[in-house]
Amino acid sequence: MVEPVRFWRRHVRWLWLSLMSFTALMLLIAYQTRWVYPEIHAYFSQSGNLTGQQLATRARGYLQEGLDLLLQSPRDADTRQRARFQIKLAYSLFDIGLYRREYDCTGPSLVAMDRLLQRLQGDAPVEASHLRESLLEPMRCLTRIEMHQLDRRSAVTSEFVEETRRHQGQVLGGSLVIFVLGLGFWFMHELQRRRAAKSARESLEWMTRALRDPLTGVGNRSALHDDVVASQGRAMGMLLVDIDYFKQYNDSLGHPDGDRLLRRLVQLIEEALAHEARLYRMGGDEFAVLFDCLDDEVLSETCRGVIEALRAADIPHPSHPHSAHVTFSVGAVRFTASHAELDAGYAAADAALYQVKTQGRDGWAIATSNTSKVAG
Repeated sequence: MVEPVRFWRRHVRWLWLSLMSFTALMLLIAYQTRWVYPEIHAYFSQSGNLTGQQLATRARGYLQEGLDLLLQSPRDADTRQRARFQIKLAYSLFDIGLYRREYDCTGPSLVAMDRLLQRLQGDAPVEASHLRESLLEPMRCLTRIEMHQLDRRSAVTSEFVEETRRHQGQVLGGSLVIFVLGLGFWFMHELQRRRAAKSARESLEWMTRALRDPLTGVGNRSALHDDVVASQGRAMGMLLVDIDYFKQYNDSLGHPDGDRLLRRLVQLIEEALAHEARLYRMGGDEFAVLFDCLDDEVLSETCRGVIEALRAADIPHPSHPHSAHVTFSVGAVRFTASHAELDAGYAAADAALYQVKTQGRDGWAIATSNTSKVAG
């Protein structure tokens, strides 16, 4: 009789441990279901929404399209209406409570855009001064909003990752308890923990891809901001490179050929600068080139080298009004790397690029403190 009693006692003890292990597992699963999964789900459910940065990016894109149209044919009635439509789209995305509450440049920018819309609605002429007053400041404001919203998103992402790591540590502690009580239940939990870790890695990979342009593989506007901030205090040079009559190129040959031209432009610039500069696609056919630049002579030589390399490529352009080949316009500036200087430097380079466009394209200009000089 003794052996059967010992047998049952031994099995009852293991049955009790199994029940405790099962209870601990249920508590762990309840914890994950109640706290961890809702946080992960909430984060990813928001990642695809049109939030601050994305709205600002779209609005700036519409403004750029409207500006391009007005630069091409400022007196053509149909072009004016198309440009007005693009600016109205930008206005509708710009005019939201979030921007009005948090960014003091929103109100004046909307007023400037509204004045331009009224001018476009009538027959009043649209001069370059009107475009500078009504579009450049809103575009700078939208760029500021994009960068600020990106910083905010990065902070939220970091907080999410840290919170996820904290939960993972608690889950790991629970898994060790379950391992002591029952190896099988611990193994089931370990599979679940690895799934959570994989979700966190995928989130970080997604954020990394968000800093690259998917078409050309170079950085985007957000990456330019990050790289400038990381180079705080260094003397930098920046070129804005724009393809002349890119829309006509697309209309003649199709968007696939247009995409190939953009990738070819990246390759030519990288070869011209011996891969010593960083490239960024700012949107459409406009690219930024960032490099170390100690003086104006280096900046001039870089501009000249890029333009000569692009011209030497002799890329055919069937719809170019003045040339049989693709031409390019370049605006350049030298600045000291910082968040504030980036905004000012970008605006100066953009103004120099605009001057090249207004004086016939196919050239380059370097922005100085108040003026820029166009060179062929």
